Amino acid sequence: MDEFSHLDANGNVRMVDITDKLSTSRVARAEGSISMRPETLSAIQDDKVPKGNVLTTAKIAGINAAKNTAHLIPMCHQLNVSYVDLEFELRSNSIKIMSLVKTKDATGVEMEALTAVSAAALTIYDMCKAVDDTMMIKETKLIEKIGGRSGHATDHRPRVGVITLSDSVSSGKAQDRSGPILSEGFSDAGCDVDHHKVLPDGSDELVTIIGEWIEEGVELILTTGGTGIGKRDLTIEKMDKVFDARLPGIEQALHDHGRRKVSTAMLSRLAAGMVEDVIVICLPGSTGAVKDALSVLIPTIFHSFHVMRGERH
Repeated sequence: MDEFSHLDANGNVRMVDITDKLSTSRVARAEGSISMRPETLSAIQDDKVPKGNVLTTAKIAGINAAKNTAHLIPMCHQLNVSYVDLEFELRSNSIKIMSLVKTKDATGVEMEALTAVSAAALTIYDMCKAVDDTMMIKETKLIEKIGGRSGHATDHRPRVGVITLSDSVSSGKAQDRSGPILSEGFSDAGCDVDHHKVLPDGSDELVTIIGEWIEEGVELILTTGGTGIGKRDLTIEKMDKVFDARLPGIEQALHDHGRRKVSTAMLSRLAAGMVEDVIVICLPGSTGAVKDALSVLIPTIFHSFHVMRGERH
């Protein structure tokens, strides 16, 4: 059984830290229903409920609730909700409530979508309870989640391997921080990140490991470290010997993004290329550089695997 993310090692509740997660487009849809007498439905449809226009008020309540979910559900994060909409479908003895919520943030909007439906249903109940004591709210559920680790994907998600090149990390004198950021970023995007390795700077094992991973079915390999201008920064020298083709578009995009944020990014010799049918991208070793790389590569890099298979351009 998976561990509960909202519990710490001692079983106490906690808020999940999403500080280093990548902000991506996320969508959630939810629905629910409220049953009632047919005559109540007629009154709603004809706008004859004494308290006012029921569906307009319910829609406003649902939108407002979605935007304020973090104030209602203790462990929810405060998100930059970019869009909320609700629709109502009147049936013979019930109203179906459907919500749509969008954001570009580091976590999903499932709770916002569910909260929107719940608030709308409660508002309908409140406005009609004086004329109908048979109403029942039921079947509130998540219908669709797009984005994040378990969201639907229109693009292929490759099998990923991450290699950290650092003398201090390989010797145990420092903690690997950049490798895990890459692993988590691609894992959150839906990739299977099941290959990890730490090597000293300039290690002759780099090319050997990449060859072994290719044989094992890894499709995208990311290295971090050894791309600077120091004497021990030898990652690019090692990879130049095995690249079958360079990918200058990826290199330029990464360079451009980095230079807009940090002027010293111009000193990086990051590289991207093909080794057989596998994409290998060599990134700097700093945590800031790999976080920037995630924002550039995801999700655009996934489209390349369809192109390589001739599926679409």
